[in-house]
Order: sequence, then structure tokens, then C-alpha cells
Amino acid sequence: MVRPTHEVEYEQMLLARYVYMHRMGEHRKGAMLERSAYILLSRVRVQGPMTIGELSGAFGLDVSTLNRQTAAAVRSGLLERIPDPEGGMARKFRITETGERLLDEERERSVRSLDRVMEDWPDEDIAEFAAYLRRFNTDIERIGGRPWPRP
Repeated sequence: MVRPTHEVEYEQMLLARYVYMHRMGEHRKGAMLERSAYILLSRVRVQGPMTIGELSGAFGLDVSTLNRQTAAAVRSGLLERIPDPEGGMARKFRITETGERLLDEERERSVRSLDRVMEDWPDEDIAEFAAYLRRFNTDIERIGGRPWPRP
């Protein structure tokens, strides 16, 4: 018996396309954050201040990529470098008030878009869909060894 994972793959591909197209449209309309900044700020907000090494481990990206991303976020006033609150030698990145505000605005835009897509869905269906997405993501995180903290 063939499992329907090929259907999941196809729908996941379409979802990624729609999200990408939506983000591109939002950037043309003046959206505030690049995708990498949105994800970076989301992680630092949930986990708290992080070193470049901690970010590298969390994202599975090399340090040079994260240096570029964090440098851009610092220049944009989204992150700031602080001494390690626990006394460690490495400096950490903390989200700024501006970063918090812009992340909230971007997230609210995304939620409004989802509300439009799901306007005819009962709340129970939305909750069930969210639960399946959470399960899907946590299984990916388990296999990859990089759990994502959730608020």
C-alpha cells in the first residue's frame, strides 16, 4: 500500500509557494521585515538573548551566514549586542523595542492574511490544523535535532 505522503509533499510545495508569493507581495506593499530577520527575531524573542554560536546551533547555519544576518539586524535597529547576562565571555544578541514592534506588526499582518484564507473555517478546524502543523514541525525538529521553543 502506498502511503499518501506524496500528497503531503505536493501540498507542502504549494504552501511554500503561496507563502513565498505572499511575502513577495507584502515586500512590494512595504512589509517591514525580511524573512530571515522575521525568523531570527522570532527565535531570539522566544528563547531570549543568544550568542552567535547558539544561533548557529539553533538554525543549523554557519557562523558567517549568521554574522551577516545579525549584522543587518543590528544596523536596522532590530537586535542589539549585549554582554552575557550570565557572565559568559561571548556577547549575546537581544531583540530591541523596535524589533519587538516590527515583529508584532509583521506577525499581525500574517494572522490577518490567515484569517482571510480561513474565514469560513470553524475555530475547531483551525485548531486541529494548527495541531497537525505543530506535530509535523516537532517531528521535523526531532529528526533534525533542533527543537524550536514555543511560547
